[in-house]
Amino acid sequence: MIKKAWVLALALFLALFLAACSGGDEESSSEADETGGDTEQSAEGSEGEDSGETAMAEDQSLTVNIKTEPPSLHPGKATDTTSGAVLYQTFEGLTRVDQEGEPQPAMASDIEVSDDKLTYTFTIRDGVTWSNGDPITAQDFADSWKWVLNPDSPDTDYAYQMYPIKGAEAAKTGEGSLDDVGITAEDDQTLVVELRNPTPYFLELTAFYTFFPFNQSTAENNDEWAAEAGDDYVSNGPFLMETWKHKNQIVLKKNPDYWDADNVNLESITMEMVDDENTAKNMYDQGELDWIGDPTDSVPLAAIPQMKQDGTLNISPMAGTYYYSFNTEKEPFTNANIRKAFALSLNREAIVKNITKGEEEPGMALVPSAVWEENSEGYFNDGDVEKAKEYLETGLEEMGLDELPTIKLSYNTDEGHAAIAQAAQDMWKENLGAEVELNNEEWNVYLDSMSEGNYQVGRMGWLADFLDPINFLEIFETVGGNNYTNWENDEYASLLEESRSETDEAARKELLREAEQLFMDEMPIAPVYFYSNVYAHKDYVKDVSVSNLGNIQYKWGYIAEH
Repeated sequence: MIKKAWVLALALFLALFLAACSGGDEESSSEADETGGDTEQSAEGSEGEDSGETAMAEDQSLTVNIKTEPPSLHPGKATDTTSGAVLYQTFEGLTRVDQEGEPQPAMASDIEVSDDKLTYTFTIRDGVTWSNGDPITAQDFADSWKWVLNPDSPDTDYAYQMYPIKGAEAAKTGEGSLDDVGITAEDDQTLVVELRNPTPYFLELTAFYTFFPFNQSTAENNDEWAAEAGDDYVSNGPFLMETWKHKNQIVLKKNPDYWDADNVNLESITMEMVDDENTAKNMYDQGELDWIGDPTDSVPLAAIPQMKQDGTLNISPMAGTYYYSFNTEKEPFTNANIRKAFALSLNREAIVKNITKGEEEPGMALVPSAVWEENSEGYFNDGDVEKAKEYLETGLEEMGLDELPTIKLSYNTDEGHAAIAQAAQDMWKENLGAEVELNNEEWNVYLDSMSEGNYQVGRMGWLADFLDPINFLEIFETVGGNNYTNWENDEYASLLEESRSETDEAARKELLREAEQLFMDEMPIAPVYFYSNVYAHKDYVKDVSVSNLGNIQYKWGYIAEH
């Protein structure tokens, strides 16, 4: 049950929202994740629009909002959904996830898998070229992947996605050689990849942006090739980057030399960087934006009820978790009982019912229910204030404290994140007696603060890169990368490692469940809710694919006559 004082605070807060919306102006709750984290989905696959027999308009231009400057448009360095939203259009890997959510041959025309599931042989398509005219070869893939695995390569936080490959982890940690990694270009068109263990989701990984190739000759001549649009931004996807006005706008144009260009209808995609939700919603209402909401933008919190009633809102579940990360190296969150107290004292049901309103599911686990259905119940009771107070008392005693110090709760600038943070602030004050200061920062600055450990509690989220629980669990296997908690545990890491060589699916799941139980006992994060995709688009926007992994692809999209 929600305490009366919190209800009154929430009512006042929402009243302010509604007042700000009078006259048609509405506000937007944002999901620019992050950690791959990175920015939502359903376990069934992608959601696209059925084109039927609708005729195409003469003008095939689409305008969307990505809210903020992409932190990196280098495939090997990117870790967030904003960057991914651009990279999935401008680059392509050996496979691409189709509109049904299945990986299909892309840069590879043929894929052979050995009987023991350890060797993958990819045949590069005939005649595929980079945007500068260079042929795309198997060596480009081998060199790009090994660049990510090179311990001297900077900002490669997603290198661990390649660890299913034989020798990859040893090379990245400096304990082995890049020469021993199981990636071999046998000739210009044949790439052979050897895995250390069978990995059923490997073809999904090869569709992920960390596995995209990049032009080696360009990169050798210019370390900053991915920092600007221009001749050096050489890519191989269905769209090319025509202009990049930093912190303002990116414009993509159709790539006429893309191997599947006949199935690409859009001629241009303008990506605005409008961080203010009211402004973006006004632009949508005035026809200046064709799409609003996930995965690259947000639907205004106050707009959601009316848009639901109008039938203009699309909502689907997503394999992702919104959570608060505890910095386990900053007191008082060095103590597991204190962390549990803060986690259990949140009323998630109130947050999703009264603030987000996007049919999100209260989250009491790390792995979302779209991946593990049983996690709808989770590992603790939502809003268990009495148990939280017990944990608090124990934690304070263990730390020799009489009361909690002032806590700083950080989040990246966004209406939705601010609203949830204010609710958490009130709940922690009322339920635990905690004084909580709020701190918001622009996305790129915020990521730096989190990675440098300059925070106590910080908002974060994770959208699945592939539909397997290990994609969530392995984030916290070691400190660094996307693990901002600074928590690690040898037993936890051992369970994950054992799961990687377990071929019996039931036994593997048991190992992963045991790992998640250990994680939730330690509580280095406070899960808040499992994501949903919430978006709207103009009726004339057809066949844009919104993945249950929180990705968006414009390859098949088009503008209908209107």
